[in-house]
Amino acid sequence: MVRGGPKLDHGRRQELGQSFQDGGKHYQRVRPGYPAESARWLVPENARDDLDGGAGTGKFTALLLDMGLQVTALDPSADMLAQLAAHCPAATAVAGTAEATGLPAARFDVVTVAQAWHWCDPLVASTELARVLRPQGTLGLVWNQLDTSVPWVHRLSRIMHAGDVYRPGHKPVVGPEFQRLEGHVTHWHDTVTTIDLMELTKSRSYYLRAGEATRAKVLANLDWYLHEHLGHDAGQELELPYLTLAWRAVKA
Repeated sequence: MVRGGPKLDHGRRQELGQSFQDGGKHYQRVRPGYPAESARWLVPENARDDLDGGAGTGKFTALLLDMGLQVTALDPSADMLAQLAAHCPAATAVAGTAEATGLPAARFDVVTVAQAWHWCDPLVASTELARVLRPQGTLGLVWNQLDTSVPWVHRLSRIMHAGDVYRPGHKPVVGPEFQRLEGHVTHWHDTVTTIDLMELTKSRSYYLRAGEATRAKVLANLDWYLHEHLGHDAGQELELPYLTLAWRAVKA
């Protein structure tokens, strides 16, 4: 997600990113997917080979495969890659990071990074991803954010400590290896239950790194907000508004 707060230093980025090393099965079950519109906008029509960096359990990888791409899915977590292999067997799963892929130079037409660029060192990663891209290759960055322009979702995000802050003029940092950075926003809804929202909260980095007392407080507040304040029945389905923010840039 795009943060409104201070930039993470390398040590803090590693500490928070470590929260996702385990729990791939839970992540796959509760995290939203991505709208096909975003993938179609990111990927050039003539692209054949994609490197999906920070692929996790394959939420974005699945869209790329559906578009007919040959996908290499890269992630540092063996647990996440095990889930990806089960859900996206057509992808080639590889352990590694955007800063050190271990892959051959000029191998891919497009590199995509969905919901993971904020865990990367953007300048080091840009250099490495430019290396594995072919001439005029595309870098595509994607984030899902709760649509906090909707009042009840804004309060929900605060209770969840989701950190989603949409700033229309914001652009992600990429290295000088890339040019012509442009953005695209897709508005969509995910159908979830109130129980799904409780579980989604448990997949957030704030919850994962918190102590037991803080976790209990977050869940109690969320239970009160959904079931008492908003008056939803336990397990009731809701349409949860999202924005998918995408940026693409071309290798210089």
